[in-house]
Amino acid sequence: MGRTNPTFRDFLDRYEDDWAAYRRGLRRRHKPHFDRLFERARRHADAAGYMNATDPEMAFVVSVLLAQEAELRELRDRLDG
Repeated sequence: MGRTNPTFRDFLDRYEDDWAAYRRGLRRRHKPHFDRLFERARRHADAAGYMNATDPEMAFVVSVLLAQEAELRELRDRLDG
């Protein structure tokens, strides 16, 4: 039997395509930051896919937040140490 939901990686590809017009409207200096949001979400695609969420947008948001939290912790550790 096949999966009833598309994979999270497939969702991310489609979701990024859905936001392409928004990205085009951004100033050049903000586009790399926007792209990094999707890169960060892809780092946690295994966990999000394992969850097989009915709302993959929330899994996207949590994946981005998790990546940002990890980066903040790393920066704080560098400052403290």
